[in-house]
Amino acid sequence: MMDSMFGAVELGLLYALMALGVYITFRILDFPDLTVDGSFTTGGAIAAIMIAHGYSPLLACLAAFAAGLMAGACTGLLHTKGKINGLLSGILMMIALYSINMRIMGKPNISLLNVDTIFTSVSPITVVLIIVIVFKLLLDAFLHTDLGLALRATGDNARMIRSFGANTDNTTILGVSISNGLVALSGALIAQQSGFADISMGIGMIVIGLASVIIGEAIFGARTVFQATLAAVLGSIVYRIVVALALRVEWLKASDLKLITAIIVIIALVLPSVQRAMKQKATAKRRSAELIALAVKMNKGGER
Repeated sequence: MMDSMFGAVELGLLYALMALGVYITFRILDFPDLTVDGSFTTGGAIAAIMIAHGYSPLLACLAAFAAGLMAGACTGLLHTKGKINGLLSGILMMIALYSINMRIMGKPNISLLNVDTIFTSVSPITVVLIIVIVFKLLLDAFLHTDLGLALRATGDNARMIRSFGANTDNTTILGVSISNGLVALSGALIAQQSGFADISMGIGMIVIGLASVIIGEAIFGARTVFQATLAAVLGSIVYRIVVALALRVEWLKASDLKLITAIIVIIALVLPSVQRAMKQKATAKRRSAELIALAVKMNKGGER
């Protein structure tokens, strides 16, 4: 039991960078970016092929991050300069990346067994914890700069920020690029931790990222940027723990992972709405009771 929980925390940290990337597009930019499913595989593919050919694992991670930046920039350009719908831009880039990833890998699967990775000499959870903390703090610092504030304002009210002379096209491209850079880096780390890269490893990543962000915000809140990014990281860990616990149920199988993910996301999305509706209903009942009590009191005063 403890081993599975420890493994869940480790996996949660590995996917936390992806959750931070999804947070940027989903919450800050309000951009439905499906490039994630492709750029995650791109990161894993580049890291695997470079490490397999003897390159430094650290250099492989940097190359994966750079490739993610380029993939995100392409999506942003399709949307802003090509005037293609944001959702469709992500889908088109995701489809294109499948062929690009196959070109990079040369085959559907690359093994990293018996080769040195970033986790070879150090505990994976220690390395990933340091990487996640560093990138989380860097993202927090960036979002408090003038450029970061412009990025946040673009997602809140693009028309208003344009009236102040800011170029929302550039901020959108930048945000989507950073998002996919983090996603690709997460893919590179996952490939090294699992010992292989697979052409289908990115399928469903956007759903997992959304689940992590939504669960984190529901449990830990998102009043400030620091709290929101922390919620995304912790949400990724909580999600993995929930999945690990669900898979311990006798009648569930490992093949049910996607179904479990979908159910978790549905619950995370529906529960806040139900809670809000119940709260509004309770408030309406309380106000009705107060009005009735006031009316009764006024009637009694009139009778006297």
